[in-house]
Amino acid sequence: MADAAGPVTAAVRDGVIAIARAAADAILAVYAEDFDVVRKADASPVTAADLAAHRVIVDGLRALTPGIPIVSEESAVVVPAAERRAWTRMWLVDPLDGTREFVKRNGEFTVNIALIEHGVAVFGVIQAPVTGALWHGAPGHGAFVREGDRDTALQAPRHDPARPVALRVAASRSHRDPRTTALLERIGDVTPVPLGSSLKFCRLAEGGMDVYPRFGPTSEWDTAAGQAILEGAGGAVLDPQGRPFRYNQRDTILNGDFIALGDPALPWRDWLAA
Repeated sequence: MADAAGPVTAAVRDGVIAIARAAADAILAVYAEDFDVVRKADASPVTAADLAAHRVIVDGLRALTPGIPIVSEESAVVVPAAERRAWTRMWLVDPLDGTREFVKRNGEFTVNIALIEHGVAVFGVIQAPVTGALWHGAPGHGAFVREGDRDTALQAPRHDPARPVALRVAASRSHRDPRTTALLERIGDVTPVPLGSSLKFCRLAEGGMDVYPRFGPTSEWDTAAGQAILEGAGGAVLDPQGRPFRYNQRDTILNGDFIALGDPALPWRDWLAA
């Protein structure tokens, strides 16, 4: 599947982008109407938009890459961990990341599609249905924002320690906890930037944000596409020990704590040491 341009061929890349856009259309069809909210077993919300996007993405990926298994947040069948860990390649999908934001109707929700190879997020696409913005990227091969059929390359900015500035730090609208508040105090001069869903990774890749710390539960489909894009732009998603995030390695699909950085040279260890 890979070619000199990255871990997927141009045809697969553009096919996944078309699938993400079709999923966004399915989401917006529900968004424009009244909709019900159902609570899953873990109390997280799900709507008809989540399920419609799931169907579009799964059907599209099966047709595009029939040999690659798919794990989606809305999959009705949960694949046993032992079977899943034996896969060397898989699609990891969140059909509607930010369902809480969708329910609030603030527009800050996304479609996330990531390709995982040997635990590494090697390619990701994030689509914002309301604005139409779409990002894609692959570590070592660049990150891009696509408008129509045109790509513009992204490069996360670097900071000069000799010229300190207020760091723009993601402060989730729906997930703010005491540890995040304490970390912001340790960083010192910060500008909190409230933003929902995986849009935070895209903002980091674009240079509109500097740091995204996250303590507490997220799932692998919440972060994989964003990590691929951010790393493609020169950033990083690290666990508290400084290891890059990896996927499909454990029995659980839940992530641990992480910090995402536009500039990996920022003194993040000092911020987490307290």
